[in-house]
Amino acid sequence: MIEELVTAGAATASAGALYVMAAARVVKQYERGVVFRLGRLLPEVRRPGFTLVVPIVDRLHKVSLQIITLPIPAQEGITRDNVTVRVDAVVYFKVVNPSDALVRVEDYRFAVSQMAQTSLRSIIGKSELDDLLSNREKLNQGLELMIDNPAVEWGVTIDRVEIKDVSLPETMKRSMARQAEADRERRARVINADAELQASKKLAGAAQVMSEQPAALQLRLLQTVVAVAAEKNSTLVLPFPVELLRFLERAAPLPGAQVAGASPASSGEGATAATAAGAGETADPEALAAQARELAGEFPPGASGDVVRQLLEGLGEKGVPGLVGERAVSEAEPEAPEVLAEAEGEERTDSADEARDDDAGEPGASPGKGGARG
Repeated sequence: MIEELVTAGAATASAGALYVMAAARVVKQYERGVVFRLGRLLPEVRRPGFTLVVPIVDRLHKVSLQIITLPIPAQEGITRDNVTVRVDAVVYFKVVNPSDALVRVEDYRFAVSQMAQTSLRSIIGKSELDDLLSNREKLNQGLELMIDNPAVEWGVTIDRVEIKDVSLPETMKRSMARQAEADRERRARVINADAELQASKKLAGAAQVMSEQPAALQLRLLQTVVAVAAEKNSTLVLPFPVELLRFLERAAPLPGAQVAGASPASSGEGATAATAAGAGETADPEALAAQARELAGEFPPGASGDVVRQLLEGLGEKGVPGLVGERAVSEAEPEAPEVLAEAEGEERTDSADEARDDDAGEPGASPGKGGARG
């Protein structure tokens, strides 16, 4: 009797162990268990942990609540401004209602994928190329709303949608590259023109300052020479001083300077180089040196003024004719033009009288000339 009871207890324990082993289920933390009993959905969703189901009668389906990353294959379409593009995206979604995800849709992953592709093609047709390239945030929001509306009934919520890449035809890429290059070149030209304008204003101001201070031009010239000499060139071209050119221009004799200076009474000074040339006399070296020193005193002090002053004094000491012809004319009395006109008239009258006297004194000259002409 006792042996039978022990055998029956052992059999019951074995059966219980087998039942527990067949009915035991473990649900993970990120999963939920949906039980179908004889094909009918039980309202209770099994929580994470250890749970038991009726063997053969119950079916337990585990649904993951993790966020699922679903890539959308590249879709080719034509934008609203008639540009052919290929766009690919990615969808992030998760299951919020495990029962609806299993009952309302056959395969919620495949359903979300097909809905995302259809919505992406629709977004491409409604948008322009510039929006696809620069305004992606707005397109992502619109694409998310288009996918999320039907997915709510499936127990799925769309977390976010991102457009990954927009592929353009090669011809469109070259056109956009030329457009960008032209825009860059336009901005470069504008910047160069602005720089030239500012530089011209600064140069105009510098020229005005140098015109007020002639020594500044000579200093600038010396700075340029120093900069050129730093290159260790074998040949150095030194420009001619501007002050010396101005002196030579002022010292050049005018056309009427000799006649105007021929009359000593017309000028308050002594004999100059112009008067000496008109009267056939030799210029006075002492007078030339004095007038050269007087001209040299007009130049401002400085490096260039000292050079010109020394040159003027050297020319005056050597007695160069025509040195102060312009000064003699400028300092002549107001009556000098009238005296010049009277002198020219008298010379013409005297030459005419002499010609008539010569004709009258040679009686045979005219016939001889006439015969020669005949």
